[in-house]
Amino acid sequence: MLKTMENCLFCKIAKKEIPSTLVYEDASILAFKDINPQAPVHTIIIPREHIERVSEITEKNASLLGEMALVGNRLAQKEGVSERGYRFVINCNREGGQTVFHLHLHLLGGRSFRWPPG
Repeated sequence: MLKTMENCLFCKIAKKEIPSTLVYEDASILAFKDINPQAPVHTIIIPREHIERVSEITEKNASLLGEMALVGNRLAQKEGVSERGYRFVINCNREGGQTVFHLHLHLLGGRSFRWPPG
């Protein structure tokens, strides 16, 4: 059984206790549209397992990051942004911009991005 947190927003979405616009799901990964999109394509990709932040990735669960990236690549292709370009973002802790403490990857596309981002 996957570890989940009772009060975690993304765990509740994964358990379908909170509605979302799902675009992908399998046994370990879930992806849904961001409710406050920062680009024409803004999808959140999460592991079903509750991991609070990317700094908690271990050798045991590191493969989840690869799975998340593969899902993001497939969704970028499906959304028609893979050729023009897209961005993956993972924030870590408050100063890094993390607001939901469940590991998640942002897939952003459909517009030009600048560097540095913020």
